[in-house]
Amino acid sequence: MLVKIAAPALLAATLAAFAQTNPVAFTGARVIPIEGEEIANGTVVVENGKIVAVGPAASVTVPANAQRIVLKGKVVMPGLVDSHSHIGQPEGADSSAPIQPDVRVLDSVNARASSIKRARAGGITTVNVMPGSGHLMSGQTLYLKLREARTIDDLLIKLPNGSIAGGMKMANGTNSRRNPPFPGTRAKSAALVREQFIKAQEYRAKIRAVAGDQTKLPPRDLGLEALVELLDGKRVVQHHTHRHDDILTVIRLAEEFGFKVVLHHVSDGWMVAREAAASKCVIGASVIVIDSPGGKLEARDVAFETGGEMDRAGVLVGFHTDDGVTDSRWFLRSPALAVRAGMDRRKALAAVTLSNAKLLELDGRVGSLKAGKDADLLVLSGDPLSVYTHVEQTWVEGKKVWDRANPQDRLFATGGPGAAQDGALMHLDECGGHTLEGSSN
Repeated sequence: MLVKIAAPALLAATLAAFAQTNPVAFTGARVIPIEGEEIANGTVVVENGKIVAVGPAASVTVPANAQRIVLKGKVVMPGLVDSHSHIGQPEGADSSAPIQPDVRVLDSVNARASSIKRARAGGITTVNVMPGSGHLMSGQTLYLKLREARTIDDLLIKLPNGSIAGGMKMANGTNSRRNPPFPGTRAKSAALVREQFIKAQEYRAKIRAVAGDQTKLPPRDLGLEALVELLDGKRVVQHHTHRHDDILTVIRLAEEFGFKVVLHHVSDGWMVAREAAASKCVIGASVIVIDSPGGKLEARDVAFETGGEMDRAGVLVGFHTDDGVTDSRWFLRSPALAVRAGMDRRKALAAVTLSNAKLLELDGRVGSLKAGKDADLLVLSGDPLSVYTHVEQTWVEGKKVWDRANPQDRLFATGGPGAAQDGALMHLDECGGHTLEGSSN
């Protein structure tokens, strides 16, 4: 059914913004570039989806044809990067086997889910969307840009070789231990992982041995293909792990088979920070900052100090929401709580921007305000670590995708009737108004 929406002026303004081709200059704000010192009165110029200039207002030339957005009293910083989330209603592996590397979360994400809009309301512009942790390996993750989207293809990040950016979700500990065919113990969990990686090594060896002769290739195996990508460093393992002994098992397996790994959650990370820092296979740790008690037994030793302790040990530290464990709208609470527990302020802010970009191997594109990077940025009402601060605007690749001043957008920040409704496609009708496809009255 098609339902008339009583805001044609708002839609027209939105369409005009998305059609904008002139440069945009954000001026007068306190700028937090993450790379480099904060700028009290800064200017950021973006054009064609990229940042072209960042610096003090007195030293940045604003193009004559630029749209100027004056932000006196506001703060501008890079869009937030969430290294572990479940927005978009993703589904991964099923109960048929504990290791399913052929599963692609690409085939299950709802690009119009309300949770994606909530993430924009929280200032998140890049996100690692993962399947769950009930398997030793539950499938291939997706690194997404939270652009306005009709389909999942509109959110994808493409790598220079044309492939879709993403990692591989793995897990150990209690989540993946259940009745057969799943493992019943921690040791059996590790044994099953070893068996699969050995099969992948053998599969890769057979492919290499035929030297490109298509007639001699082994039967194609999508799961082993994905594991070979891990062995070759083309895909990073994003590994759920809590207890200190489970963390050490992950490190042991990574070093045995040579795959790159990001350690996720790491409730006991402060206990084994030196071991994580010493491993050449560990890219870093994606830490969850849980601000209320309770949860699973293996997370009983979780501490606000984990991020700071691991950072001081030399581990690259990012934070994540695990949405809906932490609502994406409150992501900036994570660095604030870490700073309260002793983490360096600059490192904590990097943990939700540049450091997370490094954990996803996307730091060449996102994570800081720097000429040449994607024009992903936030306008904040005040200091990012203040409880009183609101995200006011979220921009992705030079386009505004969320605006607190827009009542429809604000709904996803504050809640209320309709905030949980998944999006529908708006389009112009033949009379010049606009309609909402797929809704009912």
